[in-house]
Amino acid sequence: MSITGCIRGGFCDFLTVSPVPVWKSVGKTDHICYNGRDEGKGKWERLSEVQEAEADIWAEEYPEKKRDCVKATQESRRLRLNGLEIPEVYRTGIGGHREMTNDFSKGKVWQNIIYQAIPLILAQLVQLLYNVVDRVYIGHLPGADSMALTGIGLVFPLTTLIAAFTFLFGSGGTPLFSIARGAGEEERAEKILGNTFSLLLGCSLMMFLFCYLFRRPVLYLFGASDASYVYADAYLRIYLLGTPFAMLATGLNGFINAQGYPKMGMLTTLIGAVLNLILDPVFIFGMEMGVGGAALATILSQMVSCVWVLRFLTGKTAPLHIRKGNLRVDWKLTREITALGMAGFIMQGTNCLVQVVCNATLKSYGGDLYVGIMTVINSVREILSLPVSGLTSGSQPVLGYNYGAKQYDRVCQGIRFTAWLGILYTAAAWLVVIQCPHLLLSIFTEDAAMLEAGTGALKLYFFGFFFMAFQFSGQSAFTALGYSKHAVFFSLLRKAVIVAPLTVLLPRLGLGVDGVFWAEPISNCIGGLACFLTMYVTLYRELKRKCRVSERMQSP
Repeated sequence: MSITGCIRGGFCDFLTVSPVPVWKSVGKTDHICYNGRDEGKGKWERLSEVQEAEADIWAEEYPEKKRDCVKATQESRRLRLNGLEIPEVYRTGIGGHREMTNDFSKGKVWQNIIYQAIPLILAQLVQLLYNVVDRVYIGHLPGADSMALTGIGLVFPLTTLIAAFTFLFGSGGTPLFSIARGAGEEERAEKILGNTFSLLLGCSLMMFLFCYLFRRPVLYLFGASDASYVYADAYLRIYLLGTPFAMLATGLNGFINAQGYPKMGMLTTLIGAVLNLILDPVFIFGMEMGVGGAALATILSQMVSCVWVLRFLTGKTAPLHIRKGNLRVDWKLTREITALGMAGFIMQGTNCLVQVVCNATLKSYGGDLYVGIMTVINSVREILSLPVSGLTSGSQPVLGYNYGAKQYDRVCQGIRFTAWLGILYTAAAWLVVIQCPHLLLSIFTEDAAMLEAGTGALKLYFFGFFFMAFQFSGQSAFTALGYSKHAVFFSLLRKAVIVAPLTVLLPRLGLGVDGVFWAEPISNCIGGLACFLTMYVTLYRELKRKCRVSERMQSP
C-alpha cells in the first residue's frame, strides 16, 4: 500500500492511501500535501490519473514549498505504512465526510473489532427501525385483535422475494463496479452501474405485475384465511406499488458506498427510516387508514430514499454516474452481475422458503393466531440478533486484514474474541427471553390471546439461543478469510436442509404447533455447531499451525 496524498486541514491531519484518489487545491481554505509536498491552500476535488502526474511535476517545480506533511505529535497514535511511521489520521471525501483509517495489524484486536462493529450496529439499528416500526403500530391497531399482524406476516415471503432479486443485481453489480473502478476502467464501471439500474428497474416492474395480479392465490398459498386475507391484501396491494422504489433505493445504494461515500449511503436508509417513523402514526391512526396506511407510509419513504440515491448517482458530486448511453442491457455483463449476486439471492430465497413453510404449517396446526405469533417472534429475533450480527460483521475486515498481513495469531485472537463475546451476549439474550417474554411480546401486540399463547412459543423458539453465536462466528470467519462458499453452504444447511424439513416433520410426529417452534433451536444447535466445528478444524487449526511455523522462523 502506497501513500498517495497527505492533507493538513483546519481540524486534524488527513491521509488518503491508494486506491483512494488524491486531491487538488481549488480554493483558499486549507493546505494540501501530495507525497509530502505542500501544494498551497485550497478545498479539495478529486484528481484524475493525468492530474496526479501533473501534481507531481508541479510540486517538483516549486521545491521551496516542499515540506514533510507526516509529522506526529506526542498525542498522536501511530501506524506504519511501507516502513514510514505516521500518526493515526483521517480520510476525507466530498462534503467533509471523514472516516478513520486503521492499520488493523496494530493495537489490540478486540478494540479494532469493537471499533468496526459499533457503526455497523448503529446502521443495522436504523434498518431495523425501518423494518419493524410498521409491525409495532399495526400490532396496536384498535379492534383488529391479532389478525392485522397475521396479515403482515403473510406478506413477509413476498417482501423477502423482492429483496432476493434486489440482492441478485445490487450485490452482484457493486463488486464488479468496484473492481472496474479500482482498475481505472471508469467507462466499464459506469456501464455496470447503468446495467444494474436497468436490471433492477425491469425486474421490479415484472415483480410488481406478477405479485399484484396473482396476489390472491399467492397469499392463500402462503397460509392466508378469509379473515387474514383482508389485512394482507390491504397492505400488499399498496406496498407493491413501491416495488421499483424499494429495489432501486436498496440495490443502487451500494454504488454510493463503492465510490467512497458511506455516510451518504447511510443517509439513504436513515432518511427513509425516520420518514417512515413519522408517517406511520399519521396514516395509521391520524387518517384512520389502518394497515393500508402503514403500506402507504412505507412506499413514500422508499420513494424519497430512491430519489436521494438517483439524485446522487446522476448529480455532480458522484465521480461516476448513471448515463443514458449505458442503460441498454448487456447480456454478457448481466451474466457476470448475476454470478456474483447469486449467493445473496440464494440466501434470501431460502429465507422466503422458510417463511412460506412456517406460515403454511402454522395455519394448518394453529390457525391465524399462530401465524401472527410467528410474525412477532421474528420481530423479536431481529432485535435480539442485531448486536451479534453487527459484532461478527465488524470482525470481518479486522480478520481479513490480519490474514492478508500474515498476522495469524491476531486472526486467531479475533476469532476467539468474536466467538466468546457472541456466546456471552446470546446467552444473556436467552435469559432475557426466559425472564421477560410478556414484555418482549407486548412491544408488538396488546392482544390477550396472542400474549398468552406467544409466551410459550417464544421460549421454545429461543431455547439454546447461544448456539446461534456459533453459526454467526463460523460464517464470519469463513467470509473474512475468503471462504464465502463455505458460509453460503452452512447458511443453506441450516435453513433449507434442517429448518424447512423439520418445520413440516415435527408437527406430524405429534408435537403439533410446538414442532414449528422447536425446529429453530434444533437447527441452531446442529447447523451452528457444524459450521463452527468445521471452521475450527479447517481454518483455526491451520492458522495455529502457521503461527507455530512463523514463531520457529523468527526464533534465533
